[in-house]
Amino acid sequence: MAFQQGLSGLAASSKALDVIGNNVANASTVGFKAANAHFADVYANALNGGGAMQVGIGTSLAAVVQQFTQGNITTTNNPLDISINGNGFFRMSQNGAITYTRNGQFHLDNSNYIVNDQGYKLTGYLADATGNIAATTPQEIQISATDLAPVATGASTGTGFKGVQAVVNLDSRSLVPSTAWAPTVSPGPTNGLATVSATSYTYSTPAQIYDSLGNSHTMTYYFRQTATPGQWQVYANVDGTQFSNVDLGAGAGNPITLNFDTNGKLTTAMPITGVSVNLAGITADLTAAGVNKPNGATTPLVFGLDFTGTTQYGSTSGTNTVTSDGYSSGRLVGLSVGADGIVQGRYSNGQARNLAQVVMANFQNPNGLTSLGNNQWAQTSASGQPAIGTPNTGSMGVLQSNSIEESNVDLTGELVAMITQQRNYQANAQTIKTQDSIMNTLVNLR
Repeated sequence: MAFQQGLSGLAASSKALDVIGNNVANASTVGFKAANAHFADVYANALNGGGAMQVGIGTSLAAVVQQFTQGNITTTNNPLDISINGNGFFRMSQNGAITYTRNGQFHLDNSNYIVNDQGYKLTGYLADATGNIAATTPQEIQISATDLAPVATGASTGTGFKGVQAVVNLDSRSLVPSTAWAPTVSPGPTNGLATVSATSYTYSTPAQIYDSLGNSHTMTYYFRQTATPGQWQVYANVDGTQFSNVDLGAGAGNPITLNFDTNGKLTTAMPITGVSVNLAGITADLTAAGVNKPNGATTPLVFGLDFTGTTQYGSTSGTNTVTSDGYSSGRLVGLSVGADGIVQGRYSNGQARNLAQVVMANFQNPNGLTSLGNNQWAQTSASGQPAIGTPNTGSMGVLQSNSIEESNVDLTGELVAMITQQRNYQANAQTIKTQDSIMNTLVNLR
């Protein structure tokens, strides 16, 4: 029986060395999970059950169990390198076959799918045309290469203000302009560019607006102090054309009035709705002035105007902020992935848009998964059904872009375990050698 015990010990140590060797070989494999060899003792079956004098007949390999502990996170320069910090797996698709992985080394293929090195496609929830993401059936994530459509000023979606917002300070020490407000038009009074004498207004500030085709226009506001204390008139034109192309709410070409109290606070009700810009008139004026700037955008361009926060203090006139909604078209220039798995596109016009959200899967028994190689696992009956969810919800971990999860192999521990198994192998070989020596003694008895 000692031969059988020794042989089983040799086999067990050999298997343990196989597991250790595989761990060591994958010490630099991203997302790899180290395994431990589990063993069980072996006893011969007896009809009358076990007894106090029962002696085992060796050992056997009971299981090879992977350790799904967290690996170290290392930063990279690739925004599509994604690490998982916590529980869960990436859900991958290969021609519809679903696998799972902890290796987050991703890139775009020639069809703009997010894939790993083996060409498996990352899955998630896709965004609609406006960037909204709804939890539906996970799909393969394909990044749209379509340009981001322009949005006209005043036509943006969401809850923010739709139009131009400006906060300025108008110097209360300013004198009434010495020249009457009378813009001159060149080349003629019917069409052309409008110029204003610097002595006919007190302060001016520009704002950027966009038409329905994404063309950028400069809208300039002219502030003119009146003879009434605390009262200012505001005129505006676009792209240097005639003021009659702009209606600030008091009629085309007419000024609106801003009133301030004795503390310099604005008392005029804000915002102003229905600001209208005649794009056709602007095009005609530019054409007459010899500026080739065709425009087929929707006209008039209508939006709001808000001077809330504007003051009249005894300090130099200046612009604190000028913002407007709307933007030109944009081309995709970069991607980022948030901790919640949202893949966001960055565009050349400075905008960002949600494109998709990475989903994760978790299992009641990860050790029930079967290893497929290439850092992939597949579901089995032992693992149970996957729980699908988004990062940082439920039992799912969080994602970190520009990083990878290293192998969780502890090389120091593996080398010590290797020495231990080498000693075990030697000891089991020694039991066989000793049993052989005893057998030789018995055989040689006379």
